[in-house]
Amino acid sequence: MWQITTGGITKPQGFLASGVHAGFKKKKLDLALITCKEATAAGVYTQNAFAASPVKLTKKNVGLGTIKALVINSGNANACTGEEGAFNALLTTKIIAEQLSIKPDEVAVASTGVIGLQLDMDLMQKGIVEAVEKLSKDGGNDAATAIMTTDTYSKEITVKCSIEGTTYTISGMAKGSGMIHPNMATMLCFLTTDWPLEANTLQCCLKEAVEQSFNAISVDGDTSTNDMCLLLASKQLPKPDDKYLPIFQQGLQMVTGFLAKAIVLDGEGATKLLKITIKNAKDIPDAKLAAKAIAHSPLVKTAFFGEDANWGRILCAVGYSGCRVDPDKTSLYLDDFMVVKNGQKTALSDMELLPVMQKREIGITVDLNLGCSDYTFQTTDLSYDYVKINGSYRS
Repeated sequence: MWQITTGGITKPQGFLASGVHAGFKKKKLDLALITCKEATAAGVYTQNAFAASPVKLTKKNVGLGTIKALVINSGNANACTGEEGAFNALLTTKIIAEQLSIKPDEVAVASTGVIGLQLDMDLMQKGIVEAVEKLSKDGGNDAATAIMTTDTYSKEITVKCSIEGTTYTISGMAKGSGMIHPNMATMLCFLTTDWPLEANTLQCCLKEAVEQSFNAISVDGDTSTNDMCLLLASKQLPKPDDKYLPIFQQGLQMVTGFLAKAIVLDGEGATKLLKITIKNAKDIPDAKLAAKAIAHSPLVKTAFFGEDANWGRILCAVGYSGCRVDPDKTSLYLDDFMVVKNGQKTALSDMELLPVMQKREIGITVDLNLGCSDYTFQTTDLSYDYVKINGSYRS
């Protein structure tokens, strides 16, 4: 029912956007602005104890239910910046509010970049003024570009469907390449829709979509101080009957699923996307334990970077994960090739598996044969470039 279309974050009715170079980064676009006359808001946020000031303030404002503007800067995380950082986040909302003639608590703020540096508020003021001047229906791509840090490309998707003659749209943009770990949203993601929903319903929909997408990916096991995922719903179109809510959920999960995969594919230095599926676990918690242990194992990740079918590392991770396992019942597949059957190696040779190991996307399936619970998790390999990128991130 949902179809991918063009238009970016401003495609839903009621939204405008822009992206400008404020000066937080040397040359590239680094300040994004999204506005709506009135939008219901929902959010999911990092669980890191050192949550950045923008996260805390946005969580408070979104909790009030209505957001009319969202400003995002890259190049500076405004995290671990104390009272001055909190004041600057609040001052940002006041600058936006004055420019747009709205209330400061109707503004959401997000930041990404280096931790520990104070925001240059002169740059913020200048950037906001320019961003307001450039607001347009065509500003979505610039906004998506402006929120990037180590990303190698912008991540956007828009889908549409028709309900009783009215076309509804859901759009999303995200940034994320490193510090990706499932502990709420795992990066910055901003979603817009013109399917009008009340705040509580919107929050439930977002939470479910995040759990099945952004909370099921990892690049390096690090949960950032600045993670957040916001969903804004404008009120310009008629509200569909509640019986159609599962259709909205389907579309939302289509958007978040696409963006989650895009983040993994763009993982810092990544050469492989590893789709890990645990089948027939005792229960979902056990399946998650096994999947995440595989995904976070440096030995597994480096083996796939080296295109070495060292399947013992995979079973080793399952074994220490804490999930219930019977080695004599466990089987392992790389794509459709059975590598291990009932805990024992099959006759497949490394040469036979080499074409699989050379692929960009590889499936890893562990069948525990203990129950009926399945879980899928996506991650990357670990390459030389990951070390290079993060060894010189601030230089």
